[in-house]
Amino acid sequence: MIGTLSIVATPIGNMEDITLRALRVLKEADYVLCEDTRVTGNLLKRHEIKAKLRRYDAHASEGSHDAILKDLEEGKHIALVSDAGTPGVSDPGVMLVARAREVGARIDAIPGPSALTAAFSIAGISGNSFIFLGFVPHKKGRQTFFRSIPAYGMPVAFYEAPHRILKSLEALVALETEKPLQVTIARELTKMHEEVVQGTPAEVLAYFNEHTDHVRGEFVVFVYTT
Repeated sequence: MIGTLSIVATPIGNMEDITLRALRVLKEADYVLCEDTRVTGNLLKRHEIKAKLRRYDAHASEGSHDAILKDLEEGKHIALVSDAGTPGVSDPGVMLVARAREVGARIDAIPGPSALTAAFSIAGISGNSFIFLGFVPHKKGRQTFFRSIPAYGMPVAFYEAPHRILKSLEALVALETEKPLQVTIARELTKMHEEVVQGTPAEVLAYFNEHTDHVRGEFVVFVYTT
């Protein structure tokens, strides 16, 4: 009997943001694949769950993948989590999902927190559609990434790391567009210092230059015209 790979969404900050179903699946799984055993271990400890943890991240070897697939073929129930949010969204878990499907494993979605949808829900951006571009390229393709934003004709969302957010805002300031751009940035979502900053690219850049202590946490950025 073929096994099951459960894709389990976990809190993006507040540990209370986890579903009853997710807690049950984490208890029942033969083992849990996670990016960092310390992060997932703290979550499980908070909810009094004892589970076997195995590391799985972007650097997982071919041998690791083969072992996981073999376990699925033997009928095991495996849960996959990321450090925060929904696995498979700008996350290496997508590779495992694709390979598990190839061997006929059952893939179950255990929905829950996502930084992207959480940020959009409080951004107050008109309309019901946007383009999600994942993380901004680190080096190659970075200029092309920003130059392409105005061509989409709808709000564009992307993730950015704290040590690159100022450079990304500088790139947005430098863009030449027919209509003025607006930016909404959400950071530290569901945490004590949750913050949403809105304005033109220049205004938002000035804000973070003036409040350098706020340049921390993961950033969800929306770029759009009004």
